[in-house]
Order: sequence, then C-alpha cells, then structure tokens
Amino acid sequence: MNSVNLQRKKGDFGFEATDANGHTVRMDSSVETGGDNFGVRPMQMLLMGLGGCSAIDIVMILKKQRQQVDDFSIHIEGEREQGKDATLWKQVKIVFTLTGKIDKEKAERACELSMNKYCSVAETLKKSGTELSWEVVLAG
Repeated sequence: MNSVNLQRKKGDFGFEATDANGHTVRMDSSVETGGDNFGVRPMQMLLMGLGGCSAIDIVMILKKQRQQVDDFSIHIEGEREQGKDATLWKQVKIVFTLTGKIDKEKAERACELSMNKYCSVAETLKKSGTELSWEVVLAG
C-alpha cells in the first residue's frame, strides 16, 4: 500500500506532502482564497502528475524501439468546469516536444500508447470525464 503524509507548514493552507521514500512537495491554496503562494495548487499537481506519468511511459517505449531521445519537454494546459463546488478538469491539452533521432510515427505511437493504455493518471482523468488531447512535436 502506498502512503503519503501531509503537514501544515505555513499559514492556513500551506502544506508539505511527504511520500514513503521521503520525497516532499509543497502545496497551497491561491492567494485569492487565503493561501500564501507557498506551493503548487493541488489541481495543478494533478496535471504535473499527468506529465510525469506520460513522460516516463513515452521514454521507456521509445528506448525499447531504439530511438534516441536527446531532450523532452511537455506543455500542459487545462480548463476546469465552471459553476460547481468540485471543479474537475474539463479539457486538458498536452504538447509533447521531443528532440533526437526519433521516427515521427514511433513518437506518435508512443504518446498514443501512454495516453490510451499505460498512464494511470490519464486514465484517472478520463474516468472523471476529462477530455484529453495531445500533439507530438519533433524539434531539431
């Protein structure tokens, strides 16, 4: 079983989360809702998790296909629902930018496999009704 502990560190809403391996992340509410800008907003952290999960999948897949990934960045934009108390992610758009000796079809397939089969965060978001879309850019 996985475990995470949270401890309030600053103001009313500034928390530090620590996983079982001792890795920490700071979280806070927005200044508009009483936070101190101490850390990442929890919903943005979910998008960060989506990026990290898919990045790991994609690099693993491309390495197995003997593709040379010299650099990799991901840009994620999301739109949340309006007028609800629990405002879920409505739409999320991801741009995967890869640099190296990479076949475009293999890169697109790796991203598709991650987003539709392997990435648990993507699947969690889809099950909550989020519309996920992505594009692959080969740079350099």
